[in-house]
Amino acid sequence: MPASQREPLSSDDRTAAPSLTTEWSRALGLRVPVVNAPMGGVAGGRLAAAVTVAGGLGMIGMGSAGSAAALRGELRHTTPQAGRFGIGLVDWVVAAEPELLDVAIAAAPTLISVSFGTDASWVGRVRDSGIRTATQVYNATDARRAEDAGIDVLVARGAEGGGHGAVEMATLPLLDAVLDAVSVPVLAAGGIGSPASLAAVLAAGASGVWLGTHLAACSESSLSEAGRRALIAADGTDTIVTTAFDVAMGLPWPARFPARVLRNDFTARWAGREDALRTDEQARAALTAAVDADDPRTAPIDAGQGVGMLTAVRSAAQVIDDLCSGAAHLLARTP
Repeated sequence: MPASQREPLSSDDRTAAPSLTTEWSRALGLRVPVVNAPMGGVAGGRLAAAVTVAGGLGMIGMGSAGSAAALRGELRHTTPQAGRFGIGLVDWVVAAEPELLDVAIAAAPTLISVSFGTDASWVGRVRDSGIRTATQVYNATDARRAEDAGIDVLVARGAEGGGHGAVEMATLPLLDAVLDAVSVPVLAAGGIGSPASLAAVLAAGASGVWLGTHLAACSESSLSEAGRRALIAADGTDTIVTTAFDVAMGLPWPARFPARVLRNDFTARWAGREDALRTDEQARAALTAAVDADDPRTAPIDAGQGVGMLTAVRSAAQVIDDLCSGAAHLLARTP
């Protein structure tokens, strides 16, 4: 997408309190161009509903432990939103439990995303049901392949992002590459944690943002209180990219998609020693116990490099309002 054709940004009423919209967000009926990342185990129906009420598009995330039954449970929280929500799925989880996609389509959301794989057979079925489609991409080749498959909106997820994803390019260079490669709308993800970083990706041409870590710490998320405290205590240097947790828990994540998590005692011991970890039953049992006990000193907590901007547990509405109003004011100052 040539720079001259990139997403037109609107900051209305620049002399008063400017609003923040894009052509893509207006087409979806959103007040702000914000989508919450469908973080497995964190982005449940309560968070999705709160993000939608705040003017964005709330997403329910079905991650590694996603199931049709779990999705049905979370969908109960979205009923008042009359379809103004999305559902995010993991490719290899859907392959193992096809009913998960059936339930997602039957819920008639605004958007369904399926990421972390190469099978695009789901796209036509979802679009034929009148539902928009999305997927994460990590380079220009990914982006062209997704556009050719008929996907409606792409998520350029940079290496700074929390949770699983490829670590090939940082967010802004990736966004530039994807925007130049495709003509469909592109959302930016990874390390966005302030009005300035939100303004930067919108000014660069993104149609919106796919916001993870900052919403993970919100009061409406499904993250535990211990997990929230760990996020708030961390700074941007306290994350690490590793496959250690996936190996220990026996999760079949493709090698291309390690996870960015908070450093803790487990990563200090096992990051880079995954081969030994595979056969260490005692270490794997200790991790399972720590997860059950909600102990972030050992259990995994997904976090992007913007985590240092977190200072308190707030509502999704407060986070979105602060980010968007601040970004709108910054963009309004731009000649």
